[in-house]
Amino acid sequence: MIHIGEYNTLTILRDTEPGLFLGDNEENEILLPNRYVPKSFEIGDQIEVFAYLDNEERPVAITDRPYIKRGDFALLRCNQVTKFGAFLDWGLVKELFCPFKEQAFKMKAGGWYLVHCYLDEESGRLVASSKTNHFLDNKELTVERYEEVDLIVSHPSDIGMNVIVNKRHLGLVFKDEIFKDVSVGDRLKGTIKKIRPGNKLDISLSQIGYRNIEPNAQFILTELGDNGGFLSLNDKSAPDDIKDMLQMSKKNFKKAIGSLYKERKIEIKEDGIYLK
Repeated sequence: MIHIGEYNTLTILRDTEPGLFLGDNEENEILLPNRYVPKSFEIGDQIEVFAYLDNEERPVAITDRPYIKRGDFALLRCNQVTKFGAFLDWGLVKELFCPFKEQAFKMKAGGWYLVHCYLDEESGRLVASSKTNHFLDNKELTVERYEEVDLIVSHPSDIGMNVIVNKRHLGLVFKDEIFKDVSVGDRLKGTIKKIRPGNKLDISLSQIGYRNIEPNAQFILTELGDNGGFLSLNDKSAPDDIKDMLQMSKKNFKKAIGSLYKERKIEIKEDGIYLK
């Protein structure tokens, strides 16, 4: 089966005037228009293509790679808004349509929006929705506590930043867990810190427990090396000073320098820490 909105590896069947016809192992065919035909090819070769509907609503294959595919989330720019809805730039000739009913709030030309791409069953077209929460489900979790996960920053709240977890679940990073600038659409690594009642996911942007000592310690060593072997921080420094200089919490900082001190890699003095 040739999957609309996804990458397909297909076989070149025949060369025609409008382009190459490609097929799968179920005798389905699709046209690769001339503008996408490779310079050299042979009948029987396999080629990876993206399948979607062209401006005349015909299934076509292309070799361009869009910014988003079916089932994914991405931050896209709105090119124009018409009486039908918004049209987004997703890197292809034909823009991605976002109907008004799928807009969390009214889109404007030039704005950037985090959207989900899905196949509209009625029209058979790929469409976008900025109502991203509708495509997330925490009823049956596929993650566990302390597991490392992929994150997409979704939208801010009064207590932190909502994130999309592994493209399946909704999670929250609390304000006091954010030690660097994050923006909607950013892709990050995180850790499941806690699973609260109702399968609510608390996310940490650093590794949990003993696991975060080693990378933070290594980061501090690197900073020491880049600053002549000295940092004007110690275990009595204010949390804001540590955050501004190292983008980490005081708790993680103290664990890291404690580890380095035990390994005799640093000296801790009243004016700061020194590299041995």
